[in-house]
Amino acid sequence: MSDEQALPPSMILSRAEVSAARESDRARAATPGLLSNLNWADPEVASVAATLVFLLLGEFSPGVGLPGFLAPWFFLAAYLAGGWHGTLHGLRSLLSGTIDVDLLMILAALGAAYVHHAFEGAMLLFLFSLSHTLQELAIEKSRSAISALMKLRPDRALCKRGTETKLIPIEELVVGDIVVVRPGESIPVDGVVTEGMSCVNQASLTGESLPIDKKAGDPLFAGTLNEHGGLEMRATKLATESTLAKLIELVEKAQGQKAKSQRFLENAEKFYALGVILFTVALIVVPYYLLGQPFQAAFYRAMTVMVVASPCALVISTPASILSAIAAAARRGVLFKGGVYLEKAAGIEIVAFDKTGTLTEGRPVVTDLQVITRAGESAAEISCFQEELLWLAAAVESRSEHPIARAIVAEAKRRFMPIERCTKFQSVAGHGVSAEVCGRRIAVGNLKYFDGYESPERTALEAEMNRMQDAGKTGMLVGEIVGDPAQPTVLYLGFVAVADKVRAEAPAIVARLRQLGAKRIAMLTGDGSRVAAAVGKACGVDEVHADLLPQDKVRAIQRLMEQGRTAMVGDGVNDAPALATADIGVAMGAAGTDVAMETADVVLMSDALDAIPFTLALSRRTRRVVYQNLTFALAVIVVLIISALGFHLPLPLGVVGHEGSTVLVCLNGLRLLQFRG
Repeated sequence: MSDEQALPPSMILSRAEVSAARESDRARAATPGLLSNLNWADPEVASVAATLVFLLLGEFSPGVGLPGFLAPWFFLAAYLAGGWHGTLHGLRSLLSGTIDVDLLMILAALGAAYVHHAFEGAMLLFLFSLSHTLQELAIEKSRSAISALMKLRPDRALCKRGTETKLIPIEELVVGDIVVVRPGESIPVDGVVTEGMSCVNQASLTGESLPIDKKAGDPLFAGTLNEHGGLEMRATKLATESTLAKLIELVEKAQGQKAKSQRFLENAEKFYALGVILFTVALIVVPYYLLGQPFQAAFYRAMTVMVVASPCALVISTPASILSAIAAAARRGVLFKGGVYLEKAAGIEIVAFDKTGTLTEGRPVVTDLQVITRAGESAAEISCFQEELLWLAAAVESRSEHPIARAIVAEAKRRFMPIERCTKFQSVAGHGVSAEVCGRRIAVGNLKYFDGYESPERTALEAEMNRMQDAGKTGMLVGEIVGDPAQPTVLYLGFVAVADKVRAEAPAIVARLRQLGAKRIAMLTGDGSRVAAAVGKACGVDEVHADLLPQDKVRAIQRLMEQGRTAMVGDGVNDAPALATADIGVAMGAAGTDVAMETADVVLMSDALDAIPFTLALSRRTRRVVYQNLTFALAVIVVLIISALGFHLPLPLGVVGHEGSTVLVCLNGLRLLQFRG
């Protein structure tokens, strides 16, 4: 069966159609409009609508020709429709020994009916149930912004098994299956490219704005989009174990872990609610029995105070903001493992970076080829000698697995040099290697490797090697061993300099962190002090800690934490102890890395450095929004209580002010869904 026959015409989408669908999903996820999630079949939504209908019928029934005796029954129906959810929730809380906002609202509505203000009571229940429904929609909006990522993963995949190629549900894929991915289609499961070349858009997973080139041997992640070019891939994980599935699971767990301020407000709510009830009773008893005021006036005022003093806006102000921020971060490939870590990140004063793979590219490359020149040699001859130097070094290093060796071999391959076969390979750990290449004994190593050989050129070479170390490079001498095997000498040919290049964007990222309020930027590395100092200077960090083992990094982080709240940024593997020690551990480039997801408090799915300032900026913005919501909610409560006690605030206005403030703090928190940094 051919690939074209395997897919029915209705299943084949053009790249433009897939991109348009994805953009539509992103637009819906990013739009804070609550009504887009409204489900009229939902019992709570239906009860809100029914409450409004019965409320209007009860108030205006005589005016539309309905018998007057029906009005009380309409109000009763409005009470039942609008109060059933709050009554059940309030009773459950009461049975568990706590008093919550729902119980306050039900008591206030019943009190309004008792003093013949059934319309105000019904309106209270309508606005309260509407506010509660909008709160749920707001929270669901932040969750659906993440769950929508699952829709990016296709339901079925085109799988090659034996001589057949057929479309099967992704749940039936097993590790090792060969899957065909066409242009414009989503990657169904995590895997590795086995055939073909293409660009893959990983923005849904890592937040990277540009597509990534993929070829044989490169990893693919479920839910990412194959932009153009056909690919064949080998599945390496089941659908339920993909990186995308882990991302969704992490975010759902994070949204279930509450911030410290949220936990405080929820614990305080039951004491506050009890205080409101006692205060309400006092507002009835004292004016009526001690001051001789009419009971109905005192009772009405007490019911108004009960409504406006309820802490609905206070309680919802923090979770609405925290959940929205977690959702916004996850869409950029930044995963907070809980609201508590989002809250902690807002107070970060010191940022400590691991060097390799974080501030640097993480892979050494050849930067210099320097030969021993003699008088009279032309530029063309020197160039030829440089090529020969690299060719000889690559031949010897082809038998080594050291990162520097791989860099030298990679440079030779980049220049399309054939890698000559070497014999009689010998290695001295930590110093260098030697082998025979075309009958010549060639050695490649550091200065210590050549300590046993005398040469008049050694002093000059040592000075040059030290200069390169000061520039952040590692030099490897290349020499030919000649003379009597019993007393050999070395003829130095030159040296190859290798360095782990500083990322081009690193200095700008460090500067941006300072703008965001980071007081100090540190770099931790196991490299030597000279190389570390050169990299630190190039990046613009404030302090450098070099020659560190993993346990030394932990001690360095502990010292930094004594000076301020500290974030540690690393790759989540060899930096795991330091990440766990810091106030906030941030693991970079964690797409597909289980260790990073388990260790860090904040997981960056890509290794893009700009995610670090985005993380701090989002956490600081979230803290400001939470403060805004808390201040606004408290101010509204104080103003409404003063108005109810001193200026005879009508119950309908108190209801509108109270419920309106609740909706406004929800909407203010939802603005974080659109945060772009």
